[in-house]
Amino acid sequence: MLRRSLLSLIAVLSLVLAGPGYAANSARFSPEAFEAAQKAGKPILVEVSAPWCPICKSQKAVLAKLVRDPRFKNLQIFDVDFDSQKDVLRRFDARMQSTLIVFKGTKEVGRSVGETQAEWIEGLIEKSL
Repeated sequence: MLRRSLLSLIAVLSLVLAGPGYAANSARFSPEAFEAAQKAGKPILVEVSAPWCPICKSQKAVLAKLVRDPRFKNLQIFDVDFDSQKDVLRRFDARMQSTLIVFKGTKEVGRSVGETQAEWIEGLIEKSL
């Protein structure tokens, strides 16, 4: 339990230290907020992660840099906790942590599992624009 708490704290600190852009664009997934973003036509990234996942931490670091790019200023990121949001995992058919799913409005336009290369993640997110 202590290990999980420490890993969660490290993940939160890495987001805080990464800069304000990521936190401003990111929210814990809720069906209402997700549907509102879809209706507003926003580019959307659903990020399935776990605090103990090293790949997820690498993805978060890449995303923190990418959201500073003016192209992604309207990107809405929804974080799905792999350990506690099993209903959301079923909704998106996400079977692993480190899954990134992008939407352009109501349509899913791309998906990646375990990708950490910045160029590939950037290309995936560009599909939502």
